[in-house]
Amino acid sequence: MVTTGLTGAFAPVVTPFAADGSPDVQRFIAHARWLVQQGAGLAPFGTNSEANSLTLDERRQLLEALLEASIPAAKLLPGTGACSAGEAAQLSRHAVQAGCAGVLMLPPFFYKGLSDEGLYAWYAEVIARIADLRLKLYLYHIPALSGVPITHAVIERLLRDFPGTVVGIKDSSGDWDNLAAMLARFPTLEIFPASESFISRTRPLGARGCISATVNINPGRISRLVSEWNSEQGPALQAEVDQLRKIVQAYPMIAALKEVLATELHDAQWRRVRAPLTALSASQSVALHAALQAIDFQLA
Repeated sequence: MVTTGLTGAFAPVVTPFAADGSPDVQRFIAHARWLVQQGAGLAPFGTNSEANSLTLDERRQLLEALLEASIPAAKLLPGTGACSAGEAAQLSRHAVQAGCAGVLMLPPFFYKGLSDEGLYAWYAEVIARIADLRLKLYLYHIPALSGVPITHAVIERLLRDFPGTVVGIKDSSGDWDNLAAMLARFPTLEIFPASESFISRTRPLGARGCISATVNINPGRISRLVSEWNSEQGPALQAEVDQLRKIVQAYPMIAALKEVLATELHDAQWRRVRAPLTALSASQSVALHAALQAIDFQLA
């Protein structure tokens, strides 16, 4: 089992937008600072960051803004996925040179039915283009959205050929059997489930924590659970975070997270999403807040 590398609860940091549709840098920084203060790590430009609706320049500029705001690079695991190996390498090289702890990389997600050979070759090309021994690459397995599963055979080959470079994976499959099999088969891989609901089951098996959308609104409790899952308080903490997760995931996740932030922070600007996404409807918002009120939810 690995004893170094990343551990904790990481937030795929939601991206606020200004009235003109551009990323709202100041709100983004304020949210990132609050997450770090609550004990969370940051995985900006993930799925719930609307990363694939951001340009490469916007992603680079937002990362630079975080660093200029004294957000520790060691807390940062930016998403650098792209369909083009060249663009994935550009984003990754920028993150590595900035000193980020690692990069979280989707597979190329346009072409479907890829062979293991093709997927391995793509990752190998990205690594070659980055050409930096400091690179720490975390694979991003989210087949429901990418349409490109990262098979165990591909993981095994990447670990063999790029030791110390390919170091981890985020598993967003929601498939317990796949997650448990990875934990058993790859004890040196830093494995992060995509939901905090798996923490108590996966931490004993070597999982490093989670990279979860709801860390955006529940960073303190989820971070505490990652550390205290086997304590006397562990079962109660798990039940508490599960309760919130169940409520929020019943809605379109990005819009729901932004609705919660808008209401809790008394800041309607947070409701903006970038097309093709849409904000929650009025009826969805009412139902979401009624459910949150029933559990006495507060940002923490």
